[in-house]
Amino acid sequence: MRLYSIGKCVDQPLILNKLEKKMPALLIGAGSLYGIFDTYRSSKNKSDNKKKKIALKNAIIIASTITASLAGAKGVKTKAIKFNMFNRTINLPSKQIIPSLLPSHSLSKILEKQNSAIDKFLSKEKTENKNILHILNKARNKALKPGEIEYLTDNLKDSEAKKNLFNAILPEPENLNAKAIFSEIGRLSLLGAIPVAGGVMGGIAADKITSTSSKKSTSNKIKEGFYQYFANIFLCNVGACAALFGAEGLQKTGKIKPLSPVKKMLVILTGITATGIIGGSYIANKMSQKIIDPIFNKAEKNKKHKGVYEERRPELVDIALHADDIATAGVLSGFKWIEPALPLMYFVSGYRAGIGYRN
Repeated sequence: MRLYSIGKCVDQPLILNKLEKKMPALLIGAGSLYGIFDTYRSSKNKSDNKKKKIALKNAIIIASTITASLAGAKGVKTKAIKFNMFNRTINLPSKQIIPSLLPSHSLSKILEKQNSAIDKFLSKEKTENKNILHILNKARNKALKPGEIEYLTDNLKDSEAKKNLFNAILPEPENLNAKAIFSEIGRLSLLGAIPVAGGVMGGIAADKITSTSSKKSTSNKIKEGFYQYFANIFLCNVGACAALFGAEGLQKTGKIKPLSPVKKMLVILTGITATGIIGGSYIANKMSQKIIDPIFNKAEKNKKHKGVYEERRPELVDIALHADDIATAGVLSGFKWIEPALPLMYFVSGYRAGIGYRN
């Protein structure tokens, strides 16, 4: 029960609201620190002139990737379009492609909802338990601790009133069906693409500004962006989706029981491991060879720019980058507290795309 209470604790609306509000500052702070560390590491034993260029280039890449990540966090929405065709006026309404990860409800609205739920519960369920009353009064304006959540879970009798109370102050993880899962995969893939694109564009711009641009450096960034996105983001999402669809099919046939959020997360991680971590590198390299290499190989047959077409070898840091897959698994399993951290995790892939292929 303790693990369950911890999960409920971090998914409280009040805690989510705080995390969402602090996400931009966390992204800027943590992203900048990571970039500074990588700049120091990559400029060791270099001349002062090269150190300055590396620092300037990485600063531009950090800024462009963070800007793109923050833009993604605000959400992507198409504009409404109005045009005439065949003497008819056609209106295309705006559409939200990526929902905002910033606070969707103000703190006052959350507190209003929680206080209303507490009042309704107390009016229906008369209790003289001082501990319950103390915890519920605390929940009127503060987040609860895991031990307090556990006490409420154990000591409140099951009823419709308890269910409504928990829906307001301690909501259950969202149980996504196959259609919703497919939609989430698309959203997460788009969200991951934004910082990667920002990193690649920032890297190319940084090369231009520092007069270090070349066909090889540009191709390196595009290939690294391809690798980061497909191997570390998109194909992992595909694996997660395939595993969940498979599990849902087995549930419908009665071969397995309905999955709890934790078991669902394990199924997702299995799919991510099989499709993304194991096969992602191979697939991303093949796609680079078939799509990107021919573009850069058009004018010159790999003579002047030796190394442009080398295969991208997985590194130890690439394994670490799959920490964002745990976040993806958490989001698809219905745990909401992970969402605010996604732009920060995707930032690393975007930044590495911007600095280009190094091994």
